Amino acid sequence: MEKQNESTFYQEYEVFSKKNEKSPIQHQFSLLAPNDEMALNMAQENFMRREKVLDVWVVQRDNIRSMTSEERQQWTYRLNNKEYRNTKGYGYLRKKWSEKEQGMLDEKEIMSWKEVKKS
Repeated sequence: MEKQNESTFYQEYEVFSKKNEKSPIQHQFSLLAPNDEMALNMAQENFMRREKVLDVWVVQRDNIRSMTSEERQQWTYRLNNKEYRNTKGYGYLRKKWSEKEQGMLDEKEIMSWKEVKKS
């Protein structure tokens, strides 16, 4: 019975910090604390004395929603499904560009036109 009380006494918290106005908020570490106030005090004591930070956020882990495995698979498939970006069907364009470049006028030919107009 005593073990059960110990396991419910401490709660898991995640600590985030922001170093300056322009920097993003970053996850720093996790900690165990009996309540929100103690968690904030522990985070400040452990983190702010080591590094200069603008802000510290402490969030109870139970209040953070993560994806389920089904959601993760669905999102991963959606994010990796970028076949439309592949240019497999446009291989003929390289040949067309080289033909176009060969047909372009060079500098000597353009300069020769100037000489023709003078005479």
